[in-house]
Amino acid sequence: MPAARDFTSALRSGGAARPVDAKEASFEELKQRIHSKLVDKLDLSRVGDLQGDVLRREIRLVVEHLCDTEDTLLNRNERERLIDEVLDETFGLGPLEALLKDTTISDILINGPKNVYVERRGKMEKTNVTFRDDNHLMQIIDRIISKVGRRVDETCPMVDARMPDGSRFNAIIRPLALDGACVSIRRFGAHPLKLEDLLNFKAFTPEMVMLLEGAIKARLNVIISGGTGSGKTTLLNTLSSFIPNTDRIVTIEDAAELQLQQDHVVRLETRPPNIEGKGTITATDLVRNALRMRPERIIIGECRGAEALDMLQAMNTGHEGSMTTLHANSPRDALARLETMIMMAGFELPLKAMRTQVASAVDLIVQANRLQGGARKITHITEVVGMEQDTIVTQEIYKFEQEGIDENGRAHGKFLAMGIRPTFMPRLEACGVRLPASAFRQRVMLED
Repeated sequence: MPAARDFTSALRSGGAARPVDAKEASFEELKQRIHSKLVDKLDLSRVGDLQGDVLRREIRLVVEHLCDTEDTLLNRNERERLIDEVLDETFGLGPLEALLKDTTISDILINGPKNVYVERRGKMEKTNVTFRDDNHLMQIIDRIISKVGRRVDETCPMVDARMPDGSRFNAIIRPLALDGACVSIRRFGAHPLKLEDLLNFKAFTPEMVMLLEGAIKARLNVIISGGTGSGKTTLLNTLSSFIPNTDRIVTIEDAAELQLQQDHVVRLETRPPNIEGKGTITATDLVRNALRMRPERIIIGECRGAEALDMLQAMNTGHEGSMTTLHANSPRDALARLETMIMMAGFELPLKAMRTQVASAVDLIVQANRLQGGARKITHITEVVGMEQDTIVTQEIYKFEQEGIDENGRAHGKFLAMGIRPTFMPRLEACGVRLPASAFRQRVMLED
């Protein structure tokens, strides 16, 4: 076994005689060889009778025996690493397993088989994790998406999916990705962030929380807007915790990510076209169907097209308290984007009629931004007051004002109360929600 002897000699020489990458290549060859032998050795009929930890323990014994048969000198740590990686390749997601177990990682970005980056605490860094080749990466992608009934191939080279822990998964492959398959994994984790966590991170202030809690309980229609990675979905999850447990909620998403804690939740997911290009079920189709399911609230994971019109109509026709997210850089941009998405529905509505529909449906816009250094903040809470001639009138209740960058490269600033009492306060009080007048007094609420 020449490859095994090369690996042994590299270990004996402490790696001085051979480059580190050659040593790693020998390790990979050894791992592949043991994995192939394991596959040949497995009795699939017996494996089907074992489950979970029992199965993993049994297979681990087989892998340890296979390691003993190889002519290599591995120290204890290298042997454990080899066994763990073979087991991850067999039962898990191969090289991704170590990254998925690291709770400090918020994003995993794979640019081809040899370039894997992660985001930790708002900062991007390259890892030493690699895949053997593009085929190895494609095997891991197929393993993830097959669990949720999705596919990716040359005819459909892009895919969105959800992972078992709720993380968002996106992949794009050749021929669209020129340097090999590219994967983006947005981590949400099995235990989503709670209200207390966001308060500790100073994403908003207690006064802002009181207002948002009252708005949800009083069934105001809320839109959460923000850029990519600004925390819209996390915020939507958090705000949904204020919805009473007695309400019937229907959620509509492209890839199910919301983790609502209520009992009475109906989760719907769009469907991409099949291999023949047929069978597509869009968010618009699901919104229209949801209206027949007697929902008390409809939550759309993200509005990005014609479904916006149906969502606004639902908000105007007895489904108050509905929520959605959309991509926008400011509350005013969010209103402009809503108008654009309404036009995507194919109806030539007069501008005033369109804006009247938006103004009467939307009560509150919550703007979330990702600032320099990775900090996520609610930068605006804006009320939609109504119409004046052809213009939608809004007023800011709270906002975050950035003042500069600290020595660590993180943005810092202050949360401001604008001194404006919302016009929807009677609705909150009618539902038993009473906020102190001091909550709206013009002042600096918190400096960060």
